Amino acid sequence: WSSIYTFQCRRMKAFRHGRVIFAGDAAHQVSPFGARGANSGMQDADNLGWKLGMVIRGEAPDRLLDSYHEERAHGADENILNSTRATDFITPKSKISHVFRNAVLELAERYEFARPLVNSGRLSVPCSYDGLSLTGEDALPGGPARSRPGTPCPDAPLGNGFLLKGLGGGFTILTVDAEAPETVTEDGVTARRRAVSAADDPSGALALRYLGEAEGAVYLIRPDQHVVARWSGYDESALRAALRRACGKE
Repeated sequence: WSSIYTFQCRRMKAFRHGRVIFAGDAAHQVSPFGARGANSGMQDADNLGWKLGMVIRGEAPDRLLDSYHEERAHGADENILNSTRATDFITPKSKISHVFRNAVLELAERYEFARPLVNSGRLSVPCSYDGLSLTGEDALPGGPARSRPGTPCPDAPLGNGFLLKGLGGGFTILTVDAEAPETVTEDGVTARRRAVSAADDPSGALALRYLGEAEGAVYLIRPDQHVVARWSGYDESALRAALRRACGKE
């Protein structure tokens, strides 16, 4: 038995249909390059789980579930774009694309500048939710772009462990060489503080990834470890507003 395999990239128009919610391959399909199908399925579950839990417990309005489609359709579109680019490189769809692909392969053998142009299925990375409805303000002048609001938190070594393992499964107020209350409760939802210092990481990765040019920083982090908002110091009213926004209440 033999057949021709056809690469396909597509997604549902909407991931939520009332009380029925689609995730993983049921919601989107990508070509098998870069483990995008498996990774995005896990990210769907990570995104949906805390939101569904909050709605069931009465901590957030039902409309919070609409943000699941908003964010994960955005992630699916990003995966489809990158997977399609890899597919087009492997199997060019036009004469000029074929010429370009072959030129890249020939140049990459001898010249370093051409090697990043080789696209055989670059590995999946978590997408960022820049500018989407649950993402708050960036009030950290000189803060690193890789930890801006909407991005997944980058990990960093801390003593004998790592930062992400200590963030917990709820909303977290991450303070890096800054002060803040141990807990903040807004409309029934509590965010707990995780205090760290750049001095805890001799490698400098924590400061590079969370401080940049700033001397201290306060981050509000979602249960799925995406950054909601960040500030150069603790601002109670701003943090409470960001927490409400992240729960779909604004």
